[in-house]
Amino acid sequence: MKIIKELPEIFEEFAEQKKQSFLEVKECKDRHIPVIGAYCSYFPRELATAMGAVPVGLCSSSDETVKIAETVLPKNVCPLIKSSYGFAISDRCPYFHFSDLVVGETTCDGKKKMYEMMAEFKDVFIMELPNIQSEKGLRLWREEIIRLKDYMEEKFQIVITEEDIRRAIRLENRRRKALKRLYEVMKLDPAPIMGMDLLNVLYGSKYRLDTERIPEDLEFLTEQILEEYRTTPKKERRPRILVTGCPIGGDSDKIVRAIEDNGGVVVAFENCTGAKVIDKLVDEDDPDVYGAIARKYFYIGCAIMTPNDNRIELLGRMIDEFRVDGVVEMILSGCHSVHMESISVRNFVNEEKHIPYIDVVTDYSQGDIGQLNTRMSAFIEMLETRE
Repeated sequence: MKIIKELPEIFEEFAEQKKQSFLEVKECKDRHIPVIGAYCSYFPRELATAMGAVPVGLCSSSDETVKIAETVLPKNVCPLIKSSYGFAISDRCPYFHFSDLVVGETTCDGKKKMYEMMAEFKDVFIMELPNIQSEKGLRLWREEIIRLKDYMEEKFQIVITEEDIRRAIRLENRRRKALKRLYEVMKLDPAPIMGMDLLNVLYGSKYRLDTERIPEDLEFLTEQILEEYRTTPKKERRPRILVTGCPIGGDSDKIVRAIEDNGGVVVAFENCTGAKVIDKLVDEDDPDVYGAIARKYFYIGCAIMTPNDNRIELLGRMIDEFRVDGVVEMILSGCHSVHMESISVRNFVNEEKHIPYIDVVTDYSQGDIGQLNTRMSAFIEMLETRE
C-alpha cells in the first residue's frame, strides 16, 4: 500500500534526491552492479539499462568545486566544465567515484578536452557526435552507438542482445512518458504548482536509481497534483514563463527563484533538464534497434547542432501549448554555442511568437542574485502591463 504524502514533502524529497542516492550508488557497487556515468543528454541510456547497469548523470552545476578546477583549467572556461572537472579531481562526487565507465561525447570543444584530462585517471569512452543534422550524420551516430555497445560488452564481459535493448527501450520510454505527463500539468492556467517544485522533480528524478519504479511514482505524483488542483481553490494567475538555454538545476536554479520571487511562474523548461530530452520517444516497433535509438538522440535540439530547427520547433510548440507570456534564456558564461544561438531564439520569440524575451548570462556563483532579481522584476512587471 502506497503511503500518501503531502505535495511539499514529495517535492522536498526530489530536491534532496541527488544526496539521498549517494548511499544507493555505493550499494550498487557492493552488489557488483556496473555504474555508467555520463555528462550529456545524448548518452543512450538504453545501452546501460539493457546490460543491467545503473546510468548516472555526472554533469555538475555547483559552485562548490569551481575554484578547485581553476587551479588547473582556465578561468574563462564554461562553469559547467569547471564544476564537473572540479568534482572529478577532488573526488567529491560519489557518482563519479563509483562509475566503472564514464561516457563522454563531442558536444563542445571544452568538454572534449576535459574528457582527455579525465582519461588520465578514469576509464572514459568518447562518442563522436556529428554536429550537422543530416542523414550521413545519423548513420555515423548509429555506428557510434554500436561501437559503445561493443566496448561495454568487452569491458564488462557480457553480451547485450537486441531483446535486452528492446526491453530497455520500453522501460526508458515509460520513464519519459511519465515525466512528460508530469510537466504537462503546467498547461493548466493558472499553474497548479510552482516551477521550482517542478524543477526539483525533473532534476531529482535523474538521480533515482530504481528505474523500474520511477514511472509509477511519477504517475502517482501527477494524479496527486491534478486531484489537488480540482479540489482546492485556484492560485492567483501569474505571468507564465518558459525557461530555455543551458542545462538548469543545482546552483543555476537561482534563475527560477528570481522569476518566481518577483511574481512570475515558470510553466515550462525547454532545457536538457526538461522537455528537450523527454519530448520524443524511441520507436519501439522499428526493426533496427540501433537506428531507432540513434534517431531519438541525434535529433535532440541542442545548440551544438546545425541547423537546429528542432529546437525552434519545440520552443514554438511549447510557447503555444503552455500559454507562455514570456521567455527567459539562461546562458552560462563561456557557452558560445548557446550564446550565439540566442540571436535566432530571440528573433523567433519576438518576431514570430510576438512575446517578450530576455537573456541572462550567468555562472553558478550567487554574486549576481541582486541583479537577477532587479532584471526579473522589471521583466515580469512589463509582462503584467501587457495582459
